[in-house]
Amino acid sequence: MVWNSRVELLDDVARPLLALGTDYVDGFAVPMHRHRRHQLLFGAAGTVIVTTKGGSWMIPPQQGIWLPAGTDHAVRMLGQVQIRSLYLEPEAITSMPADCQVMAIPPFVQGLMREALELPAEYDQDSRAGALMTLLLHELQHLPALPLGLPMPVRHPALLARCQGFLSAPTPHATIEDWAAALGVSRRSFTRLFRHETGLSFAAWRQRACLHAALPRLAAGQSVTSVALELGYDNPAAFTAMFKRCLGVPPRHYLARGGGVIRPGSPSPRR
Repeated sequence: MVWNSRVELLDDVARPLLALGTDYVDGFAVPMHRHRRHQLLFGAAGTVIVTTKGGSWMIPPQQGIWLPAGTDHAVRMLGQVQIRSLYLEPEAITSMPADCQVMAIPPFVQGLMREALELPAEYDQDSRAGALMTLLLHELQHLPALPLGLPMPVRHPALLARCQGFLSAPTPHATIEDWAAALGVSRRSFTRLFRHETGLSFAAWRQRACLHAALPRLAAGQSVTSVALELGYDNPAAFTAMFKRCLGVPPRHYLARGGGVIRPGSPSPRR
């Protein structure tokens, strides 16, 4: 059983997969760091924001994020957070994403993770414990991706500043024309630049930014109506439609499940 420890203290353990659990208070921040192993960070409770040089990822309760080995990342906690992490030797799994990705964690995998957390770090690989970890490695390769990443420009300072400013007051009414004019480029040049820098269309990025702003508010207990109006939606129905497009269910249903798992096929110590 490994709780409230650091994976670096276990780095010499010759096992392909390690499971660690850590609890954090509201607002706790883990500064930028990296791991030699791949990490699947699962938020059993609370909302987690992971930031890298290339963007930010919001992990609602009961979801996870895949962090490839060597990825510099910082972590911030919203609410009382329970993090359950799997650390994998790089050669133990080869079919996971090469970049950070928010993943849905189905109940079956959550159950396997709970069992893994009860095992000693140096579990017997020829026992039930070893079989459980082998099954967990297999199941990780079938986790569905969720559209909760928010990539940020990394090569265009003016566009980056504009995106950062938008995050402080996101609105679904921002237009390509306004942003293009602010940057002094044509509409066509802006759309090409934006996709090159973020990998997303402006409309898709704007939608994700609004979702990023909405989830912590909803998790904190704000009503759907107040969140919708606060973000500038014309009415709660428009906000609900956006939310359902992104996460497959309306906000009330999503919150009733504690930020529960989105089924495949729905729209994709202190460290």
